Amino acid sequence: MPTLRRDFESRDDLIAHYREQFPEAAAVSDWVSDTRGGRDAAEALLDNVDPVEYGRTRNHLSGAVTRLSPYLRHGVLGLAETRDAALAKVDDPSRAYKLVNELAWRDYYRRVLAEIGDAVWDDREPYKTGLDAEDYADDMPDDVTNAETGNDFVDGSVRELYETGYLHNQQRMKLAAYVVHWRRVRWQAGAAWFLSHLLDGDVASNNLSWQWVASTFSHQPYIFNQENLRQWMGGRFTGDSVGGGSPFRGEYDEIKARIFPRA
Repeated sequence: MPTLRRDFESRDDLIAHYREQFPEAAAVSDWVSDTRGGRDAAEALLDNVDPVEYGRTRNHLSGAVTRLSPYLRHGVLGLAETRDAALAKVDDPSRAYKLVNELAWRDYYRRVLAEIGDAVWDDREPYKTGLDAEDYADDMPDDVTNAETGNDFVDGSVRELYETGYLHNQQRMKLAAYVVHWRRVRWQAGAAWFLSHLLDGDVASNNLSWQWVASTFSHQPYIFNQENLRQWMGGRFTGDSVGGGSPFRGEYDEIKARIFPRA
């Protein structure tokens, strides 16, 4: 294992050291996120958390999300201390319910991982799409990973993933649904792709969330339509594709009939 320095003259010095120590990773992507690590940065974000506003707006792309996930992922913040900080900001614990509930899901996923280990990469249950695992491709499509599908939501979200190492949860769910259900790719390929780019990439939350979308860890597949996408994107993405049209257009029954023909 390489010996890693702990003291640096500047952030640029730190980045240069890690590029030198991990040349294979740097060859894949030389990008460095603007997100600052460390306890001070984590505490500053935690101090600014508004549990009530989070609960009210969290599903909107412009909502008051906490951006604490990288610090929770890497152990800079603990789940219990984050819960306690949220509860200390409200006079009624129920007003922090949504935030505490999300922390509980993260704890649950960690406990599932501790129980099943590497089996987190296996389908927990069969797909509920009318299709078998063999009906799904093993590899990510190049037009998706290159942000060249022509769809503004898909390509914009992929570029954001690469440029920031972060995606809003609505983008994660919908991009995962597109990959698995519209493009018929096995969730494992998408999960591995996310893990290679997310700053908060946690195999427990990441893989089990992909399985929830796919329906191998849920009673039904997660899908969405263009109306739902526009509801949460705040005008940033329309779901339209170059040349007009959208793969997400239509009522849910119409979409299900198209993407799950044997269901």
